[in-house]
Amino acid sequence: MPTFCRDGLNFRYRDIGQGLPVVFQHGLGGDVSIPCGLFSPPEGGRLISCDSRYHGETRPLGDPAKLNFDDIADDLLALLDHLGIDRVVVGGISMGAGLALNFAIRHPERTSGLILSRPAWLEEPFPENVRMFPIMAEFIRRLGWRDGLSAFKQSPTYAGVLRESSDSATALVGMFENPRAEETVEKLDRIPQCCPSPDRDAWRSIAVPTLILANQQDPIHPYAMGQTLAETIPGAELRELTPKCVDIVQHGADVQRHMTDFLLRHFLSGPA
Repeated sequence: MPTFCRDGLNFRYRDIGQGLPVVFQHGLGGDVSIPCGLFSPPEGGRLISCDSRYHGETRPLGDPAKLNFDDIADDLLALLDHLGIDRVVVGGISMGAGLALNFAIRHPERTSGLILSRPAWLEEPFPENVRMFPIMAEFIRRLGWRDGLSAFKQSPTYAGVLRESSDSATALVGMFENPRAEETVEKLDRIPQCCPSPDRDAWRSIAVPTLILANQQDPIHPYAMGQTLAETIPGAELRELTPKCVDIVQHGADVQRHMTDFLLRHFLSGPA
């Protein structure tokens, strides 16, 4: 898989297809395999995704102070410059949605469309729905990933997530089991405590076609956050996904269908 260099880091990325460039970024603890496994670009579309700093196979770690939405969005900007791409439909899942929102606001001249899938932040840093991540980081630091996972599974935090969504609970377990869990633990502390954009008025300045995907039964990505963004960003379209804990295959099919339809209607010719 190709890499590009910025800030002393080698970022791994994928670049699939030809035509309209569409960025689709992973969430906290993920890597390029997740967005690329959820979405395949339609004819005339080009999918771009990279492992963010402290994620996937991007190395070395770099400065932990740069684990924030501004710097992560600027990493993406550097990738687009590396590829010679002027404007993109920028999107992502969870943390990736926050990155996309930040990018669209700070780099409107490079943004032709916006896709926010299962957003986990609004305008406040450290919202309640992501407060389990620093707790997880502390378990990993004190006990290592294996014993930390055992202790976390006994915690009320884990029990609360499991009651609402078995899939969300499984995703949290996967963060402990990641081969780089101990090495990259700082991301679980720092990223949740920032926010993509602290000013809702900035959201109202977004003037490109916008798609927001959200689902119920997801304690980490509340449906209400998708609704709030859809009500605030002018002309934004809100589409509901099947919860992963109900039917993970249908969830993926929903993502593919809604993103493809959005791109065909606003950017590509062909039947929806």
